[in-house]
Amino acid sequence: MRPPAADRVAEATAFFDGGRLTLARQLAGLRKSDLAAAVGKSPTAVAAWESGAKRPAAATVAQLALSLSVEPGFFSVRPDDVAALSTTPHFRSLRSTTQLARDQAFAFGQVAVDIATSLEKHVEFPEPSVPTLPVVVDDRDDDGPERAAQLIREQWGMAAGPAGHLVRLLENHGVLVVFSPLRTSSVDAYSFDSRLRPVVVLNPIKRDYYRQRFDVAHELGHLVMHSDAEPGGRIVEDQAYRFAAELLMPAEQLRDLLPAVMDGKVWRTLARLKEQWGVSIQALLYRARWLGRLSDVSYRNAMTTISARGWRRDEPGLMSAIEQPSLLPKAIELLAQEGIDETQLIEQCRVPVDLFRTVTARTPDSTRSETVHLHGESGQRGDGRVVSLLERHQTGRPERSDESEVAPVRQNNPQHTVANAKDDVTIGNGNTYENERRW
Repeated sequence: MRPPAADRVAEATAFFDGGRLTLARQLAGLRKSDLAAAVGKSPTAVAAWESGAKRPAAATVAQLALSLSVEPGFFSVRPDDVAALSTTPHFRSLRSTTQLARDQAFAFGQVAVDIATSLEKHVEFPEPSVPTLPVVVDDRDDDGPERAAQLIREQWGMAAGPAGHLVRLLENHGVLVVFSPLRTSSVDAYSFDSRLRPVVVLNPIKRDYYRQRFDVAHELGHLVMHSDAEPGGRIVEDQAYRFAAELLMPAEQLRDLLPAVMDGKVWRTLARLKEQWGVSIQALLYRARWLGRLSDVSYRNAMTTISARGWRRDEPGLMSAIEQPSLLPKAIELLAQEGIDETQLIEQCRVPVDLFRTVTARTPDSTRSETVHLHGESGQRGDGRVVSLLERHQTGRPERSDESEVAPVRQNNPQHTVANAKDDVTIGNGNTYENERRW
């Protein structure tokens, strides 16, 4: 039974953490002045609460919780300060989104890490094992991105040929992969590292299997190469693109398969390579040009044909279902089998229900009502403000499919012997994983 509201407020006041207030404010897409106006206080007071210089009174904590649409317990201190332990996120373009939108996106990523850390009290996830190879960020001609991709293929034991399920590959090596809420879809895929777990956040409205795989590889490139690089720069983004291209289309393996001329049979060849390697035709054409197989003129003519056929945004392809994360969804399912239900986990994490379900979902929420149509698909308003992620919406619960291929989740708590299930198998380094399908 939950304690009375007054007791919850008193507890949150005693354990109030200013960083959690900052997190809630950013999730709501508010400036300090906006929150101050909402609770009838000064921006200076809000700044003092967030910095820890002052602690708000119980009545103010209750007012803050009400204004931000969170439970008072959201403000209570956590074992780890995710923001302090994390690097600056790598966003694709700093000019196309506002600082408020980027702060909100980073706050969502922090909540994802917080939820994963909380679930690890019950289950054991794979230890992060992402190698790093810093590259020279002011040299376009350095071959660092290609060497970094080759390093990943070698250290992660990727067989020659097309890469398998990329999302699962990252999860198997300790990377947390989640979809962002529809209301933050103005922000493309992004990533950041933390001392707790590296994170990749995928855009929820990009439902193209081939391009999503390139996004995943692109963000992995940032994690491998750019831990200390300033995000958003042209060269940094170009290096991540080159990393993704080499990871998905290794030069030594693909060069001779790419077209050298654009004759009538080439589109059939490109369509076959697209399905074999899991990349778009446009990526294959650019790769052919980069590797010197296609001339600039042939490449431009090919792209003109792509545009004329309407394939710039909607290429034909056999794969319609995007890759799905399994790490957190499977953990929820396994814990439910052991009598720890979603309600208990949400109470433990002390986050809004909608955010918990978004973070732990296999697929983006398909309920279009979550997107605020008055402000367009992006969830970013014309005045630069963003739509709150804390507003409660009457939306359906994200679907949890019954896929057999799931990410590694291993039981670590002797009270819940999930790892002793009969369908566990041992792979790779000898760790026990649940229902792992090899690709």
